Amino acid sequence: MKLVKFTKKGIYCIPGKFYLDPWYPVDYAVISHAHADHAKWGMKHYLCHDDSKEILKYRIGPQISIESLPYNKSKTINGVKVSFFPAGHIIGSAQIRLECKGYVVVFSGDYKVKNDHLTTPFEPVKCHEFISESTFGLPIYNWLPEETLQKQMHDWVLSNQSKNRTSVFIGYSLGKAQRLMKLMEGLSEIYVHSAIHNTNEALKTSGIKLPETSKWTVETDKKDIQNKIVIVPPALVGSNMIKRIPNAATAICSGWMQIRGNRRWQSVDAGFPVSDHADWSGLISAVKATEAEKVYVTHGSQATFAKYLNEIGIHAQEVKTEYGSNEDETEESLNSKQAS
Repeated sequence: MKLVKFTKKGIYCIPGKFYLDPWYPVDYAVISHAHADHAKWGMKHYLCHDDSKEILKYRIGPQISIESLPYNKSKTINGVKVSFFPAGHIIGSAQIRLECKGYVVVFSGDYKVKNDHLTTPFEPVKCHEFISESTFGLPIYNWLPEETLQKQMHDWVLSNQSKNRTSVFIGYSLGKAQRLMKLMEGLSEIYVHSAIHNTNEALKTSGIKLPETSKWTVETDKKDIQNKIVIVPPALVGSNMIKRIPNAATAICSGWMQIRGNRRWQSVDAGFPVSDHADWSGLISAVKATEAEKVYVTHGSQATFAKYLNEIGIHAQEVKTEYGSNEDETEESLNSKQAS
């Protein structure tokens, strides 16, 4: 049965007459999560998970037509049963399950199989066809256990504090920043940039409990943040605002840090492989758990991952989409800063 097709506007559910994370305006968009490459402005109506509703209204506009569902609850649209299952990527992220006449397709959006103790953990969903990302679809990417990663980051902060330095972590304002807050919880007072603070407030409106933080602005007394932890979005790297932080030690937090380290960017002091995407083994285990007959591989290392799946007997095909900008934002921001 042909349930979905890949179009210029996005992934289209044929019998349901709606799109999954479309990149151009459509009448009805079912959204996997609130990152900008998956949730665009201009849709006539949005359907998302409950925990994404308020953040979508904050990011796109409070006037949007939007409804939401909890995990494991369904809504039937033109004969297609639509439901959300945890993707483990960021708060509110969901795999979108479509079922029509017994045939099941699952669109993963972005996902992470590792439990970060903040996001609802990934839940495999059996299906006939699975649409998978492949951001880190190379064998070189294998994430550290959460406890090991946390210890490395804590040791870095404690070392900075012994030298009277302020620890500045660089991470995307939705997803990465909250993950960093959780990793740093209880170690020291945490300050966050206003963009992250506002995102946190939107998440709290949905009833999400987050670690305690203080808002950092240009008016914040330098003495208040001395020796503390500050979390900022990538756009601030090299900015005058970040230069206001007293005796700052800066660290990039991105999955790319596992192999590239921090040597490429002389404007920062450290790099930690903190990713909200599945690593190589996570991608493979997720695909196998679906027992899908066919896998469509979207953004990332598509060629390598699809080739490997075919080699192990899982029919896989590359598809072109416009997803994938968020994990790259740190690298793109830093490269543009150094080129200027």
